Amino acid sequence: MTLFLLVVVMAIAFEYINGFHDAANAIATVVSTKVLTPRQAIGLAAFFNLTGALAGTAVASTVGKGMVDTSVVTMGAILCALIGAIVWNLITWLFGLPSSSSHALIGGLCGAALGNAHGNWDVLHWRTGLLPKVVIPMFSSPLIGFIVGGLLMFILMVTLRTATPHLVNRIFGRLQLLSAAWMAHSHGTNDAQKTMGIITLALFTATTGHSFDALPRMLRFLHTPQFLIPKWVVVLCALTMAAGTAAGGWRIIRTLGHRMVKLQPVHGFAAETTAALIIQIASSQGIPLSTTHVISTSIMGVGAVKRFSGVKWGVVERIVWAWLFTLPACGLISYLLARAAAAF
Repeated sequence: MTLFLLVVVMAIAFEYINGFHDAANAIATVVSTKVLTPRQAIGLAAFFNLTGALAGTAVASTVGKGMVDTSVVTMGAILCALIGAIVWNLITWLFGLPSSSSHALIGGLCGAALGNAHGNWDVLHWRTGLLPKVVIPMFSSPLIGFIVGGLLMFILMVTLRTATPHLVNRIFGRLQLLSAAWMAHSHGTNDAQKTMGIITLALFTATTGHSFDALPRMLRFLHTPQFLIPKWVVVLCALTMAAGTAAGGWRIIRTLGHRMVKLQPVHGFAAETTAALIIQIASSQGIPLSTTHVISTSIMGVGAVKRFSGVKWGVVERIVWAWLFTLPACGLISYLLARAAAAF
């Protein structure tokens, strides 16, 4: 029971860190275009992250039971997975790199499961989980974000070619409030659910391992003999992500909103609308998408149409390297932690 409580505490810590680490996903553009002040933007993002987190559980089910064989997952393995993901998130946050919290958590879970299974790769669900719902979207979603963001921006430029800059800024300054809210809501539907899946996996593991058998009847709500996401887990994760988002994430906001490309409200609207649409579709299919990847490449696509040389490709290169290293780095950290735990 003590280990389970520690896992829940670490899961909440991860969700909170995810909130401020990925706050930039929803509000970097709306801050950089000066449509909202930083405080107003964070309030908007926190509220709509909350509504999104309460909107479904398809992604939670994928993360909890679709990535690895649950029979090799122990409470210690889940703890190692969370520690690996948190360590990587803090490292990338420190350097202001918008890496994927989703891939950090999935990499950590896979690495810990491999550690528990003594390196047996068969415990990973490649065909039904990792390949179609993680690896392929890892490469396709940024590409789609770049292309669709650029295409939408091109359409807007052609449509608005006779409008004055003052009129365009006034119209899209208002429309960007809607696109930023939709982006925050979409982020909640995807990112908050990943921790729901991890906590439910911990509940399932503890139940099947008979760790809860001695609990008094009033605590029997913890029992999860079937892999179903309890309502209290949904609410807990939703509130935690909202609280984390409210804490802000200024380092990453600066990278996405200022360092890659200079944005105006119309560009922010195009990037946010593109990213929100892609994330919403992925969430409905239970795909634990990297919201960071999608919004980043949507901004790049929009910026490239505005002026290709205006995109600071050196910053983009650093971001891409962080993306590529996230899964293997978190997997390795969690694998080593799991093996160390088994040894000692």
